[in-house]
Amino acid sequence: MRISKQARRDAKVLFRACFVNDLLDHARVRDVVQKVVAAKPRGYIGILSHFERLVKLELDRRSARVESAVPLGADLQTGVRASLGRLYGPGLAFDFQQNAALIGGMRVKVGSDVYDGSIKARLNALVESF
Repeated sequence: MRISKQARRDAKVLFRACFVNDLLDHARVRDVVQKVVAAKPRGYIGILSHFERLVKLELDRRSARVESAVPLGADLQTGVRASLGRLYGPGLAFDFQQNAALIGGMRVKVGSDVYDGSIKARLNALVESF
């Protein structure tokens, strides 16, 4: 479905109104969606579609997925949280997972940024160099 420029602009305005202290407020997001559905302005389907896309991108940008070959201890998790908090600011949602396929090391994904310090990645890079 093609979304008009006006619908995109309207969605951006609504999206910016959902922030409190530079963090997305889920209650405001719900209120905005309910008000748009109730008012049904011209092109409201396009507005809601683009608004949903913006919200998903923001949620992805504010979530960190940390994979390691072995379970991380509480002190190491705290260190990772502090380091990523300094880089990306407060409000990150963390998801710590174990992935034995990494062999060793850690892989961190925050939004579209990926930091891969795993042995698997190093071995793949070595294979590519040959």
